Amino acid sequence: MNLPPERLLTIRHRYLPLLKRLEALFGEMNRAYTAVAGQYEFQCNGCADNCCLTRFYHHTLLEYLYLVEGLRTLESDVRHGIYKQALTVSAGMADADHRGEALLNREERCMLYRFRPMICRLHGIPHELHRPGGNLIKNPGCDAFFNQCRQRGKTNYIRFDRTPFYRQMATLEQELRRETGYTDKIKSTIAQMLVASMDSAYEID
Repeated sequence: MNLPPERLLTIRHRYLPLLKRLEALFGEMNRAYTAVAGQYEFQCNGCADNCCLTRFYHHTLLEYLYLVEGLRTLESDVRHGIYKQALTVSAGMADADHRGEALLNREERCMLYRFRPMICRLHGIPHELHRPGGNLIKNPGCDAFFNQCRQRGKTNYIRFDRTPFYRQMATLEQELRRETGYTDKIKSTIAQMLVASMDSAYEID
């Protein structure tokens, strides 16, 4: 895990405009996803295949700092409860996978839903991604999608191309890294991001 140093807090005012642009991009993602999911009549309302119970790695400084902004909206006692749970999950990742830890869920709803990373927004429906060099990747969607849509006979692929969103994310990420001077790679789970954000370097009062 390699996450940002304390000095980023001192230049928060410089990167907040980029997080506002990220918020707008997430809005575009939400609208595009909702439009296609609506054609399938697919609704993501929680299930055994819930992506909150799956270990995803996140690779952008943007999503990390946006999650930190979300944590600022929570009460102090709630944040510290999340921190303790995240410490436990990070220390025993394999065991936590087995138990199915949903760190930010309360009553089957994400407490930081507005601040969730890109993969949380786009998971579920079939999609395609055009990689540099012309390689095409297609994903058929999650189990919940097939369980719902097979019954309705709505499994024919409706084009949902993630590529433009990934490209815009990459552009914003490059701008953010130029602004902050942060050059390290990031590969962290939500639990690891939460721990780092609430360690001494990112204690949020």
